[in-house]
Amino acid sequence: MKKQIKSNDVMLHTLTRVVTFIILAFSVYLFFAGHNNPGGGFIGGLMTASALLLMYLGFDVKSMKKALPFNYTSMIAIGLLIAIATGVSSMLFGYPFLTQFFEYYQLPILGETELTTALPFDLGVYLVVVGIALTIILTIAEDDA
Repeated sequence: MKKQIKSNDVMLHTLTRVVTFIILAFSVYLFFAGHNNPGGGFIGGLMTASALLLMYLGFDVKSMKKALPFNYTSMIAIGLLIAIATGVSSMLFGYPFLTQFFEYYQLPILGETELTTALPFDLGVYLVVVGIALTIILTIAEDDA
């Protein structure tokens, strides 16, 4: 009978949590800045996928699946539905597919804020990119061959 020694990766786990938080915060910034500046759903999704991948590398896959019980295949489908619905919704009002609309609103804490139809489309792209990236990476990581 062989005694299994569990490693003590306190520094790795702590650093992984801090760096993941920073990457996720930057990902959210890129997501919301996307319709006026460089960024958007695609790069925000890639940054989120890289942050989650870092968590999968810092901790084992089994404990991460317990902590983040997401079905990434369903995430892809939901993202596609949101992106398509955003494009089709403009057609219902007689405009071309994916026509963007925007308006400025006074919000209680944020003040004057621009709300645009590009944001739900970016959300769909974001979900698709995160779902596809993590599905591919985790499928390769779980391959026993």
